[in-house]
Amino acid sequence: MKSIVASFLAIAQMSWAAPAVPVIDVYKSPTCGCCKGWIDYLRENGFSVRSHDTDNVVQHKVRFGVPSGYGSCHTAEIGGYLVEGHVPAREIRRLLKESPQARGLTVPAMPIGSPGMEADGRKDPYKVFLVERDGSVQTYAQY
Repeated sequence: MKSIVASFLAIAQMSWAAPAVPVIDVYKSPTCGCCKGWIDYLRENGFSVRSHDTDNVVQHKVRFGVPSGYGSCHTAEIGGYLVEGHVPAREIRRLLKESPQARGLTVPAMPIGSPGMEADGRKDPYKVFLVERDGSVQTYAQY
């Protein structure tokens, strides 16, 4: 009986110590390999992911308010925030922690070396942008 109680307490302490990360919903083309790579990366980094294959990713970009010129191959939503493109897990966690009054984050295009876009160790520099409520953007992080 003591071991059952001890096990329960250990599990309860772990759940109290680490707040749950919200589920991230990813809208992507069913044939996109780099989108799958980003989803795998998110899962490896502790995120719970629901993947939604769609032939019309653009409708989700419009729905979440991705600014013109800041799109990528997939669109996601977590905790009420837009996450467009190959955004690193560290920046998603930061966004959720800071909870800015913003639409969310975007990494435009598909930079080589960003999560899901790895290629023979090559890493092109890129920026993560914060999309403000009015659709304007500012640099959030640089890689």
